[in-house]
Amino acid sequence: MRYLGWYDTHLPLWVPSFFGSAFGIFLLRQFFSSLPAELDDAAKIDGCNYFQIFWKIYLPLSKPALATLGVLTFMGSWNNLLGPVIYLKTIEKFTLTIGLSFFQGQFTTNYTLLMAGSLISILPILVIYIFAQKYFVQGIALTGIKG
Repeated sequence: MRYLGWYDTHLPLWVPSFFGSAFGIFLLRQFFSSLPAELDDAAKIDGCNYFQIFWKIYLPLSKPALATLGVLTFMGSWNNLLGPVIYLKTIEKFTLTIGLSFFQGQFTTNYTLLMAGSLISILPILVIYIFAQKYFVQGIALTGIKG
């Protein structure tokens, strides 16, 4: 990240999340393997090419799985402690997770401030979950079901 000029910036914290993870690949693979192959065959008979099959059939059907993956990826990035500790050095750029770790000392912990900061830190996750709850529950329920 230093050779890219990204050291002490927030870029190494969120750019790698766009390239996927092993969990995301597994989740989407399980979801797509649960879709019937007859959809693909019917679209080919109707004259669709591979891009049209993906764009018009598979992408609309995968909204629950993509929403689930988006929520889980956001939660993982938001709660990441090790990445910001490695890549950030100025206090002004520290994330909320690092700030919460400052409330814990070697011999004492300021629990009132730690709990108040924890409540503030879960609010964005809670808001995103409330808006994506329908897709999130549907994506978890449909992933891995072979029928």
